[in-house]
Amino acid sequence: MKAVTWHGRRDVRVDSVPDPVIQEPTDILVEVTTTGLCGSDLHLYEVLGAFLEEGDILGHEAMGLVRETGGAVHEVKVGDRVVVPFNISCGTCHMCGNGLHSQCETTQVHAYGTGAALFGYTKLYGQVPGGQAELLRVPFGNTLPMVVPHGPPDDRYVLLSDVLPTAWQAVEYAEVPRGGSVAVLGLGPIGDMCTRIAAHRGAGTVIGVDLVPERLQRAREHGVETLDLGRHGSRVVDIVRDLTDGRGPHAVIDAVGMEAHGSPAATAAQRMTSLLPDALAARLMTRVGLDRLHALHLAVDLVRRGGTISLSGVYGGMTDPLPMLTMFDKQLRLQMGQANVRRWTDDLLPLLDDADPLGVDGFATHHLPLAEAPHAYEMFQRKQDGVVKVLFRP
Repeated sequence: MKAVTWHGRRDVRVDSVPDPVIQEPTDILVEVTTTGLCGSDLHLYEVLGAFLEEGDILGHEAMGLVRETGGAVHEVKVGDRVVVPFNISCGTCHMCGNGLHSQCETTQVHAYGTGAALFGYTKLYGQVPGGQAELLRVPFGNTLPMVVPHGPPDDRYVLLSDVLPTAWQAVEYAEVPRGGSVAVLGLGPIGDMCTRIAAHRGAGTVIGVDLVPERLQRAREHGVETLDLGRHGSRVVDIVRDLTDGRGPHAVIDAVGMEAHGSPAATAAQRMTSLLPDALAARLMTRVGLDRLHALHLAVDLVRRGGTISLSGVYGGMTDPLPMLTMFDKQLRLQMGQANVRRWTDDLLPLLDDADPLGVDGFATHHLPLAEAPHAYEMFQRKQDGVVKVLFRP
C-alpha cells in the first residue's frame, strides 16, 4: 500500500509499504477513504524527530470502510463506514470508564511513562502505524471505531477523529459561563473549531487571536471578534480587556502549543536539539526540553482574575518556566490534556446533520491526493495558500 512516512526533519515521503494484517481477534482493517493533516503532525515534521524512526507511518485522523474483521469482532462488519479516534483506547478499563480515554490503562506506554497510545505518533505514544495510508489496522474493533451513516461526504464525519472532540473538550474545560467571554489563541483547525463550538454553546463574546490574515478573515466570517497579533502586538491585552468590561475574558483557550511564535531562545534550543543524535536528543527532551511558551504566557496575561486557561495545543517541555507568581496571584484554573475522543462523540454526533451548526461540511480548505502529502506538509508548516485544514484522499 501507499503511506506517508517520516524520513527526517521536514522530510516526509509517500512510500510503498507492506499492507497491515489482522494481529488480534479484536482487530479490524479499514480501507481509508479520507485522512487529515493535523497541527500535531507538524511537531513530528519539525521538533519530535528524536522519537521517530525512518519509515514510521504518520497520521492520526482517519475514516473509511471496514475491509476485514478479526474473529472476535461483533460490533462492526465488513462494509461499515467508520471513523477512527486518534487515541487508541480499549473502552473497558478504569480510565476509559471514567471518560479519560487518553489515559487508557490498556494502551499506556509504560516505557516512556505516557498515556494512551496514539496512531502515527512517535515512540512516546506507542509507535503505532498511522492513518495517512491506504489501509489502517485498528485494534479494539468492538469499542474504538465509530460507525457513521453512508451517504453524506466524508468531510462531515472525519473531524470526529480529532478536531471536533479536541475542540469540544477545550471549550468544556474552559468552563465559559453562558453569555460569558472566551479568547482563543491560534485559529488553526482546532482554534477555529473552538470559536464555533464556544458560540454554539452560548458564549456571548468570542475573540480569536492569530497572525495569519486568511485565518483571521475566516473566523470573522463566523462572527468572531478577531485580533491580529502581528499588528497589535503588546496592545492585544488592553484591547481584549476593553472588549470584556475591563477584566479580561472568563477563559482563554491556548490552541497553539509548543511551537508558538515569539520565543527565540526556545526556538533555538529546539533546533539545536534536533541536530543531535537521536538517543541524546531524546534524553534531553524528556528531561530538560523547552517549549515556545509565548501563547501560554499571553493566556496568563489575558485571562481575568479567577478565570480559566484551557490548553489544547500540545506541549512537551520538561523544564518550561511558568509565571507561577502571576498564576497564583490571579487565582487561575488550568485544565489540559489530550482529547478523550470517545468521551465526547455522543455529544457531537447529533450536530453532524444537514443543519450543520458547526460548519463541518465546508471546514476543510484543501482536498489533496495522498501523493501530494510532502507538499501539503510544507504548505501547512509555512501557512501558505490560506491553508487551515488539509484532507487527503488515498
